[in-house]
Amino acid sequence: MVPGIVLVKELTACESSLFDAQPLSKEEEDGAKVVRVENLNNPYKGQENFDKRFKLTLNKLYAWSLVDYDRVVMLDADNLFLQKTDELFQCGQFCAVFINPCIFHTGLFVLQPSREVFKDMVHQLETGKENPDGADQGFIGAYFPDLLDQPMFHPPLNGSNLDGQYRLPLGYQMDASYYYLRLRWRVPCGPNSVITFPGALWLKPWYWWSWPVLPLGIQWHENRRQTLGYAAEMPVIIVQSIIFLGILAMTHLARPSISKLCYRNSDKTTSLIQTGLKFMAIWSILAAYIVPFAIIPRTIHPLVGWTLYFLGSTALSSIAINSFLLPAIQVFVPLVGIFGSLLVMAYPWYPNGVVRALAVFGFAFCYAPIAWGSVGKVMARLQVSLEREQFLPKLAESSPPSGFNKLY
Repeated sequence: MVPGIVLVKELTACESSLFDAQPLSKEEEDGAKVVRVENLNNPYKGQENFDKRFKLTLNKLYAWSLVDYDRVVMLDADNLFLQKTDELFQCGQFCAVFINPCIFHTGLFVLQPSREVFKDMVHQLETGKENPDGADQGFIGAYFPDLLDQPMFHPPLNGSNLDGQYRLPLGYQMDASYYYLRLRWRVPCGPNSVITFPGALWLKPWYWWSWPVLPLGIQWHENRRQTLGYAAEMPVIIVQSIIFLGILAMTHLARPSISKLCYRNSDKTTSLIQTGLKFMAIWSILAAYIVPFAIIPRTIHPLVGWTLYFLGSTALSSIAINSFLLPAIQVFVPLVGIFGSLLVMAYPWYPNGVVRALAVFGFAFCYAPIAWGSVGKVMARLQVSLEREQFLPKLAESSPPSGFNKLY
């Protein structure tokens, strides 16, 4: 579930534990206050179109219960602030952005806390108020159905607070998809203040692999580095780095022994064993590229994540190379291709997103024959190795007794 953050006028940030907050001591160190509440029951979890990752998003309604504050800005953790937005605290009882022509987005909205409104919302939850998606987006959208007809928010110059409901300018919830088309912002209505990432779940900015696939991810991580940091993930990163380096060292030292064992004269292995060994070799190479994705902490900084990925893939590939006596250069060709594609995507001087996409496509088109050729060479070398060397003894073969020659 996407963490939620509540900004209040008197504090820097107040992150509720119901939105996957960090331990209390951590928030206190960061100068934030934690409000712990019980999860609201989601009566829509049985709907046909319900996405279970939104099961707890209705906990956003607790923002209306923060009556100790005059105004609250509720926002999702995938928002990226480009500048200060203190003027949002001048907005009225409810304000939100329409990034969809007809539906406002609940990734960021302003509200005035009210016990009456909160109780009414909970009551409507209990009575089964219609909710198109079963999440906070559908419920809050249905609770404020007339927001589209409300005036646009313009902060008073004297700093006073407004009353009523207002539409926030698009600049407070700029869809990252718009940026990727031009690689710059051109939103004329209102300040270009906040970027949101409503796209694919696995390309959210906190995942290390989202950059440089999506170039804005590095900015999100830079903000995290300056605030929360990465202390929680670093012990795992250090341990994994030591393990990968250890694998590299062990396979390098063990290679002479493996080669001596494999290059002895012996009978050819059976066809069945050859096929099994071939599958083992192929899967070991594939695992070298897939396993690091599964074990590296997902929310680490992209530069650290990609560095550890290449280290892990190199270490795991070395196992296949030394075990099956494969050509190292050809095995590493796909890894070089991944590195090259990242460089192409990370190039910062593209005039627009279309040129960037064409550059990535062009690189992939030109590199594909090289990668395919390396696969063919690896398979050919593997076949030769299996025909010349015996990696496993024959099942029916046994060593003669020590005194066999003396008796006969």
